[in-house]
Amino acid sequence: MNMALIEVEKLEVRYGAKTAVSGLSFGVHGGEVYGLLGPNGAGKTSTLRTLAGLIAPAAGRVAVAGRDPQRDRAAVLRRLGMVMANTPLPEQMTGREALRYYGAFYDLPDLEGRIAFLEAELDMPFLDEEIGDYSTGMRQRVNVARAIIHEPDVLVLDEATNGLDVRSRRGVLEFVAAQRDRGAAVVYSTHVMAEAEEVCDRVGIIDGGRLVAEGTVKELLEMTGARNLELAYLELASRKRSEEVRP
Repeated sequence: MNMALIEVEKLEVRYGAKTAVSGLSFGVHGGEVYGLLGPNGAGKTSTLRTLAGLIAPAAGRVAVAGRDPQRDRAAVLRRLGMVMANTPLPEQMTGREALRYYGAFYDLPDLEGRIAFLEAELDMPFLDEEIGDYSTGMRQRVNVARAIIHEPDVLVLDEATNGLDVRSRRGVLEFVAAQRDRGAAVVYSTHVMAEAEEVCDRVGIIDGGRLVAEGTVKELLEMTGARNLELAYLELASRKRSEEVRP
């Protein structure tokens, strides 16, 4: 298998006295979708923000394409695209103007061509309308285009389907599969287990900032005897909590 483009080793993230992530380790290779699964507050977003260099680890190591996001943030951001739910966009700009603005940071040889490609690929006939008039789904499509305008080989999606209608949600899932097919390493972070069951090659289940279990969906279902990933998650999280309170 090719080298891991995302490496997380014994990561700890703290906010003052509170530990949000503790001893978390996983890796993601090119051409793979890795689901980082757990309830809200499990430590998913804190983990992903360390990959972008937005949070410094209290302990442990993270790397994107072999680079440390704290020491080499500019290099990491050229390889990384990040899609989060409800990311603010400039309300007074059109979608096209916003993509020109974000794309200018990457010195792309044919920015207009890239925007035209994404306009067709992500079905965005509204790009010349002001963002202030966009629906949630329209905003998220522009947000996705912003994240991949520089064709990153590492992509992180954090609760990217929150608030989307059925059609827009389906579009995000198809987009994730397409990124895997072009060889990107994708982390898909969500609390919606049915989405992860559909698109993820492997999953890591975290609860309370700790890794509860890791494997393919099939492996986790076999491990628990559950009929779907949501039930497998509940069983694995329950086992972990029982072990922690056992004397």
